[in-house]
Amino acid sequence: MDDDLDQALESVGPRLRALRKQRETTLAELSTVTGISVSTLSRLESGDRKPTLELLFPLAKAYGVTLDELVDAPPTGDPRVHLRPVTRFGMTMLPLSRRPGGIQAYKLIIPPGSPRREPDLKTHEGYEWLYVLDGRLRVILGEHDLVLAPGEAAEFDTRVPHWFGAVGDEPVEFLSLFGQQGERAHLRARPRSTEGGKP
Repeated sequence: MDDDLDQALESVGPRLRALRKQRETTLAELSTVTGISVSTLSRLESGDRKPTLELLFPLAKAYGVTLDELVDAPPTGDPRVHLRPVTRFGMTMLPLSRRPGGIQAYKLIIPPGSPRREPDLKTHEGYEWLYVLDGRLRVILGEHDLVLAPGEAAEFDTRVPHWFGAVGDEPVEFLSLFGQQGERAHLRARPRSTEGGKP
């Protein structure tokens, strides 16, 4: 049994390095997201530092994987990482991006009658962009109380008190792009053609 545990712990370092390379993330970026020093992260990957739950929990969260996947993933050689939905605060979140830092993408589903039925406005650092896929999304943003239909989008600074939930008896599905450091989602558009020198 001890041999199995030792073998599992020894495999954590290479797995952490492989995950970081897959996400194209630097040790410095990962350190910012997890609060773990660059030197500790480096020693974990090289096997010079024994992994502990205190170190593995923030790493699993940053990579969007379970502790089992970090410690006991089967050695199949399959490079794919399977996204796992997480249910929090009455909504289901499916991470669509896996790179720590920068803009994160999620698909969210809020069922009707969820605990989010009653508005509870929150604030935090960052910037968010929402796009409704199905159902109707109620968004309270500061003094504004809006209902977004499929195909509609909203973007806002998350330091402004905000809340969102499902409207009516149907679930709402929407996409969210979130930048922890306040990054905005930029869309590029072609300039309008000019005729006779006028825009």
